[in-house]
Amino acid sequence: MIGKLTKSQIEEVLDKNRLARLACHYANKNYIVPISYVYDGRSMVCHAVSGLKIRMMRENPAVCLLVDEIRSFTNWRSVVVWGEYQEIVEERERLAAMKLFVDRTIRLKISETAIPPEISGKRLHPRSPGNIKPVIYRILIQDKTGRYESPS
Repeated sequence: MIGKLTKSQIEEVLDKNRLARLACHYANKNYIVPISYVYDGRSMVCHAVSGLKIRMMRENPAVCLLVDEIRSFTNWRSVVVWGEYQEIVEERERLAAMKLFVDRTIRLKISETAIPPEISGKRLHPRSPGNIKPVIYRILIQDKTGRYESPS
């Protein structure tokens, strides 16, 4: 059976998961990449080092995300989120965002590339070469929808 997720089921999928696929578009180029996130009830909080996706989102902040829970080909839930990229630049907000990220992911075994970066401008991400300051951002959710399939 295929159907639509309820609002509470959509919230559950977003809150329970930590991996999404982010799609952005700029200058006639589409780009999709996996990201880690935490959901705060109104936005998806994320971090990255400056690169192609950050440059594209700065130019065109309209983005789309996909969060999946896949148990099998016939047993899955999927949520699509449309939103707006907002860089978090104020230091107190950055600290709060990264605290949320760490608090929600502390029990997970995460890959080396998904470890939350240090957030002080004076300290560097330990895996980044040179003087790269991490980008802390949120995707402010404007709309979301979900579908599922489950065995009959």
